[in-house]
Amino acid sequence: MFNPLRFFRFIQEVKQEAFKVTWPTGKETATGAIMVVALAIVASIFFLFLDQIYKYLLDILLVLSF
Repeated sequence: MFNPLRFFRFIQEVKQEAFKVTWPTGKETATGAIMVVALAIVASIFFLFLDQIYKYLLDILLVLSF
């Protein structure tokens, strides 16, 4: 059964816990976002080269097999 008093007490506890959170600063958020973008670019370039190497090796294998 729904008890409004328990619900409101729960909401108050959630608010109290939210105030205890240490939120990152704008600079920390920007630095983290830049790092994520940079690592995504590095990973995509790495996998592009790896894909090209596999393609080259597969082409050689297919030419040799016929």
